[in-house]
Amino acid sequence: MITRAKDKICEVKDFPKPGIGFKDITPLMQDAACYNDVIDRIASWAKKKKPQIVAGIESRGFLFAAPVAHQLGLGLAMIRKKGKLPRKTICFKAPNEYAVEYFEMHTDSILPSQRVLIVDDLIATGSSSISAIDLVKKLGGKVVGFASVVELVFLKGMDCIKKAHPEVDILILIQFEE
Repeated sequence: MITRAKDKICEVKDFPKPGIGFKDITPLMQDAACYNDVIDRIASWAKKKKPQIVAGIESRGFLFAAPVAHQLGLGLAMIRKKGKLPRKTICFKAPNEYAVEYFEMHTDSILPSQRVLIVDDLIATGSSSISAIDLVKKLGGKVVGFASVVELVFLKGMDCIKKAHPEVDILILIQFEE
């Protein structure tokens, strides 16, 4: 099923800017069997990590984090771009392959020593993933796993994440070599 899911992902050339090959996951999500298989695989892997809450990264990460949290019977914490959350937040610089941005979480979204699973849709350079892990840790959470549907291997994001956070176990379901 993972091969079928990978085949569903299409590349959109020069989006969101020239020179970028954007991996569009919407066809994967439109196929109920593929989407459900991806959610089931993440939830099955995550269950062994015994998370107490799932954190999703804006915005496409929410599409996977929410159903995983539901399957595990857990709550969902949101990692959002700066200015999107209405209450008191903690902010962390989150550079990515397009720009320098900032991630925020509500200060009460992660409890001290709480076991956190972070879910995102894609790992590219790894910078957003590292920032998300740093943000959860800044709130006192313990990152027990990081799950991503797609990895762009050629950008070496996994290497960067492992260098910054070698203690974090990572699940990748689909890899693109180019």
